[in-house]
Amino acid sequence: MDVSRIFRKRFFPKECIELSGDEKLFIGEHLLITSWKTLRPKRELAMGMSLYLPEDGLKISRFLRADGTLMYWYCDIIAAEPNEGGGTIFTDLCVDVVVYPDGEMQVWDLGEAGDVFARGDMPAELLADALKKTDRLLRILYRGSFGKLQKVLTDAEKGVFPSADATLASILSDGESH
Repeated sequence: MDVSRIFRKRFFPKECIELSGDEKLFIGEHLLITSWKTLRPKRELAMGMSLYLPEDGLKISRFLRADGTLMYWYCDIIAAEPNEGGGTIFTDLCVDVVVYPDGEMQVWDLGEAGDVFARGDMPAELLADALKKTDRLLRILYRGSFGKLQKVLTDAEKGVFPSADATLASILSDGESH
């Protein structure tokens, strides 16, 4: 995975932008950890950290307020592909899962995914892929294993990173990979 440059592609609004301001904190064989400030400043959201797991189609982010307190965990369902000019394009497949600090969970933007598909902007294979990846993430949450993914980012905030060859499976396994 070439992450010399990272891009975020969205179907709605239609855009593909380079995330040149994101700081790459850790680059592993199967994952990437970044720190970032919001592209478009919002009243509440100021910054965050993201764990990209491109082979598994997940981007787990800590959304933080200006004072550093946690707003919520935001889980994007993504697809990754090489960019012709170098780097990787991470395509947002519309469906998101949000986990609040109290553990409440919400699935967002299923309707948006349907609208994007109905307009012909998302091929059926990508929509099917998004649904399968969402199902996998929900199973991780329902099993109570999401804390292991959260720990990767909270550890990274302290300068502690997973092993260079860590994968989603190794992070979720009982044996510590980081």
